[in-house]
Amino acid sequence: MNRRQFIAVSSAAGLAMSAADSFAFADMKPRVGLIGTGWYGKCDLVRLMQVAPVEVVSLCDVDKKMLAEAAEMVSQRQANKKKPRTYGDYREMLKEKDLDIVLVHTPDHWHALPMIAAVEAGADVYVQKPISTDIVEGQAMLAAARKHKRVVQVGTQRRSTPHLIDARDRIIKPGLLGKIGLVEIQCYYHMRNKATPPVSKPPEYLDYEMWTGPAPLRPYDAPPNAKGVALPHRGWWRAFKEYGNGIVGDMCIHMLDTVRWMLDLGWPKRVSSSGGILVQKEARSNISDTQTATFDFGDLPVVWQHRTYGHSADPKYPWGATFYGEKGTLKVSVFSYDFTPFGKGEAIHRDYLDEVDKYPEDKTEADLEIPVAPAIRVHMKDFLKAIAERSKPVADIEQGHISTASCILANIAMDVKRTLTWDAEKHQIVGDAEANKLLRRPYREPWVHPEV
Repeated sequence: MNRRQFIAVSSAAGLAMSAADSFAFADMKPRVGLIGTGWYGKCDLVRLMQVAPVEVVSLCDVDKKMLAEAAEMVSQRQANKKKPRTYGDYREMLKEKDLDIVLVHTPDHWHALPMIAAVEAGADVYVQKPISTDIVEGQAMLAAARKHKRVVQVGTQRRSTPHLIDARDRIIKPGLLGKIGLVEIQCYYHMRNKATPPVSKPPEYLDYEMWTGPAPLRPYDAPPNAKGVALPHRGWWRAFKEYGNGIVGDMCIHMLDTVRWMLDLGWPKRVSSSGGILVQKEARSNISDTQTATFDFGDLPVVWQHRTYGHSADPKYPWGATFYGEKGTLKVSVFSYDFTPFGKGEAIHRDYLDEVDKYPEDKTEADLEIPVAPAIRVHMKDFLKAIAERSKPVADIEQGHISTASCILANIAMDVKRTLTWDAEKHQIVGDAEANKLLRRPYREPWVHPEV
């Protein structure tokens, strides 16, 4: 489905996009810095460069090779052909205090400190999800954004996905589902690394000590890439609790946030979860291969499940959300949505917006997720518009904190093996001192955990 066809049949999403397109982004020429020049850092930076005449002046990474490659890529795409300044320490980059926008695209354990430092330096921030690896980090990030009056957009771009905007406005808001009694969210991708690689020495071009930062210092190990080089900082880290919150923190947050946005939900009242490493016990990875979590929003349970083996329950929707209503069912994913009425009525199907004709460079960009690119562009436009108006973006830091913290609570519930009742105002688990201790991770010296 091409752009013209999609907008013709998708008025709600079309209106949302045209509102962003009509904004005078050409008048904005912000100076941009990127912290973390890996896969998604470059992906999001390029989408930002596509929608506004930004000047990328600074790049930061602990991997000198990735940093040099990113600097070359940016110089080729910038109108002025300038190479950005490069840094190995984000604190040195932010000392310049000459950035209007900072993108934080580090591994998850490094989101909190750079984001807080960036708003303290006067920049507006785009930070990847999950915003934090513990709940107190998230509180501190939200408090810093509000204190310094900075716009912070979280990379939960399902809120800016055209066909999902259409599903919300065409199916959910008009009440085609009737009363919704249950939402199921899931991921059945085989994404848990099962390797047991040997320990090796970090390459000279990587500052592994700085890469580890506040996380525990694990032995340097990773499966070798196609060239036989072990690079744990390029994906292998997702297999470990030391650096993130597993598949719940990586994939559930997207779908839980989508459901919260579509149904206008706040904090869950109770969270329960069970699972663990039930099948792939031979792997070094310490994140769960099987997990179910229930987020109780009062009269609506949202139930998550992931499994890193076996077949998907629905091959068309291996990662997605299903809304069950008295009048019908709605399935959504990054790629499409399907509404099926109960009894008589018209079934409705929509695919993702394809913009490769408008942005042909998307076709040649390494590792770009083509169906996601349009959503990132809309998300960046929303971010820029919020910056110009000094307003909250669609994925404001508070919304990112709620979705992130809810997923963290699911992991805590699995660890302590009981249902948690959450007091959102006090940011405490009710009557559970043991679980409350897990709201805050210890930091490795000399790094200091941020406070509210």
